[in-house]
Amino acid sequence: MIAAAGWIAAAAALAWVMRLRSVHAWRAELVARACHELRGPITVARLGVELIARDGAPRPDAVRAIDLELASAGVALEDLGAALAGRPGSWRPTAVDVTALLAESCEAFRPLALAHGVDLDLRWRGAPALVRADRVRLAQATGNLIANAIEHGEGRVELSGRAHANGVEIEVSDAGPGLPPPVAALVTRPRGRRGRPGLSRLRPRGRRGRGLAITAEIARRHGGQLVAAADEHGSRISLELPANRS
Repeated sequence: MIAAAGWIAAAAALAWVMRLRSVHAWRAELVARACHELRGPITVARLGVELIARDGAPRPDAVRAIDLELASAGVALEDLGAALAGRPGSWRPTAVDVTALLAESCEAFRPLALAHGVDLDLRWRGAPALVRADRVRLAQATGNLIANAIEHGEGRVELSGRAHANGVEIEVSDAGPGLPPPVAALVTRPRGRRGRPGLSRLRPRGRRGRGLAITAEIARRHGGQLVAAADEHGSRISLELPANRS
């Protein structure tokens, strides 16, 4: 009887330790993601300001692009505070004009593309489209895809979008070496209990992997998905979102 009670107590203690480790890993990943999303917008905004200072009078579209990145940095700071408190960040869904958002994202990342000697082009097919989304978080997702293509790809990077009957597809392509399989696998991260990422089963590998994992999570929260397509001449990643039904 005493031996059985001892085994039960030991099993309960082990379960508690494992649960504590899981919660710690979840919070650590939330902090890492918030820091990742803070560094990128600050870098892009700084480069944008430097380009404005060099060229003289700022263009309205350049100012709007910098403002979008500063908003992304603000959300990342909110997420960092939430992560330290052990909870996910807040979301603010509205009707978002995807065409205008992509134009601002492209403008925001043009200075980073210039710094890497990369041509960044924007192409939209069809009529303008609306989706119901958190505008800043959607900008985080597209920004991660663009930044990955600029920093890890080669040649020309193309940001494109199109509306179809069921929603919107946003695609970023480059002429680099392509995605290594472990990074491509991050778009289908397993889920843990209570809606938390299955951190113990699949970890991001490097800054590029974390950016894709964040983008995949943003897509999922919007009812969409992130799809990595094979390409003989580089990588091609699509963010698919449902149409705005409101």
